[in-house]
Amino acid sequence: MLQETRIAKGLLQTDVADRLGKNQSFVSKYERGERRLDFPEFLDVAQVLDIKVSDFIKRYEAEIENLSTSFKK
Repeated sequence: MLQETRIAKGLLQTDVADRLGKNQSFVSKYERGERRLDFPEFLDVAQVLDIKVSDFIKRYEAEIENLSTSFKK
């Protein structure tokens, strides 16, 4: 979901990495699921992507619910 948000904002991984003061590989790894963000890192990413944490969590919960519903079928 973070990758989708980044792309929708017209940002490259390098753009996000530069704004975070991190390497591009940092962004690449969390987008691929190879690295998990701790909460302070997530807050920084949300700020860079200009997304509200509460909106992101609602979207995440909706996706989990959709996955759960599709597995029940």
